[in-house]
Amino acid sequence: MVTLEDIDKRRKRLIYRSWHRGTREMDLILGRFADKHIGAFSESELDQYETILTCSDPDLYGWVTGREAPPANIRTPVLERLLADQH
Repeated sequence: MVTLEDIDKRRKRLIYRSWHRGTREMDLILGRFADKHIGAFSESELDQYETILTCSDPDLYGWVTGREAPPANIRTPVLERLLADQH
C-alpha cells in the first residue's frame, strides 16, 4: 500500500528531477511547472508526469515551443497542462 509519505517523497523526487534536467531552458520550464502543479497531482498524474520526464530535452523543448507535435502515446492530460502553461 502506498502511503502519503511515499507519495510526498515521490513528489519531491519529481520536483528535483524537473529542476535538474541538463538544459537550463527545460530546468526552468519543468521546474516551474512542477512547483506549481505537482502538489495537487494524483498518483495517475504523477505517473504521466514521470513519463514526460523520461523524454529528451530536445523533444520536450520542441513540443513546448510548438515546433513539433508530441507523439500520441505521450499526449496526456498532464502534457496538455504543461503545454497550456507555456502559452
